[in-house]
Amino acid sequence: MTSQAESRARFGVPADAMVFARSVRKSFGSLDVLKGIDLTVPKGSVACIIGPSGSGKSTFLRCINHLEQLTGGVLLVDGEFVGYDLRDGKLYEVKDSLLCKRRADIGMVFQSFNLFSHMTVMENLIEAPMRVRGVSVAEAKASAEVLLARVGLSEKANRYPRELSGGQQQRVAIARALAMNPKVLLFDEPTSALDPELVGEVLQVMRDLAESGMTMVVVTHEIGFAREVGDDLIFMDEGVIVERGEPREVIANPQSARTREFLSRVL
Repeated sequence: MTSQAESRARFGVPADAMVFARSVRKSFGSLDVLKGIDLTVPKGSVACIIGPSGSGKSTFLRCINHLEQLTGGVLLVDGEFVGYDLRDGKLYEVKDSLLCKRRADIGMVFQSFNLFSHMTVMENLIEAPMRVRGVSVAEAKASAEVLLARVGLSEKANRYPRELSGGQQQRVAIARALAMNPKVLLFDEPTSALDPELVGEVLQVMRDLAESGMTMVVVTHEIGFAREVGDDLIFMDEGVIVERGEPREVIANPQSARTREFLSRVL
């Protein structure tokens, strides 16, 4: 197994990089979805990815935590491969147990919440820490109570997902991801399934997380959030990064004609 330091040195990974992607490609049969993504997300920063449907945004996010296997390229999280080990210059898939251990450091929040419908809010939050981290029931519950307070849902601990609004369910999903104490949080269009009046409560939780120093990669259509909270704005189209930079600058003065066309439609 290659050490974190060896991996960083071999691929030139910056010391402050939490997510490091070089020439990342992903194909489904003859369909090339990602065509060579180069991206570095520093620790404690917020990278917002925008672009039209079908541009590869969500696929790239799923590659970060190895929900999708790469077709080519290199992708490391905190200096480590998630689904592979490097031995003698070649990549080999790791066993499921090690994959689960590494994936536990990468929180993911989906647009459709993905809560366990047969479990209460509290049970949703304590399940993974107990099963994957080996945390005791008492410790898991104590942590969950703190997290529910953080997302403003302390009074919902014993409710079931069906008893909550969409915005409340998404805040529970964020708390559940945080319960694993992840190194980085991935958000896949977390507000796209919500009624407009519920979007703000979820974005506020995300703003608070950003201010606390959580590393975040956010696929979003919320341009205002990207402008206010993002450290880096990435515009993707047809499997490539067309433009990236400081969010306010990209939004106010896009250099690519394709970026200008997209922003003119969504702003």
